[in-house]
Amino acid sequence: MKEPFSLERGRVVESTQGRDKGKTFLVLEQCGEDLVTIADGMHHKLSNPKKKKTKHLRAKPVLISWDTIRPEGGRVQDSDLRRALEANGFAVERSLCKEG
Repeated sequence: MKEPFSLERGRVVESTQGRDKGKTFLVLEQCGEDLVTIADGMHHKLSNPKKKKTKHLRAKPVLISWDTIRPEGGRVQDSDLRRALEANGFAVERSLCKEG
């Protein structure tokens, strides 16, 4: 089944397979016909984004413009990604203590 929303840069997606199932991410770029890189600023950072097959992602109707992520200009940081996802209702789970 074809997704109603395209997986372009800035699209909010939800993972449907793998250990990150159910988590929301932001599409960074298209890496071929059926592969994209995604990041959420917490588990998968901009310095090491995750490559994921498009068939394992569900596109959300939210498209975040890169100009709104960092309106003052400059380089987009992980905290900017987290803030943009939280502002659109997709909170990233954070743990207050480390499990060890």
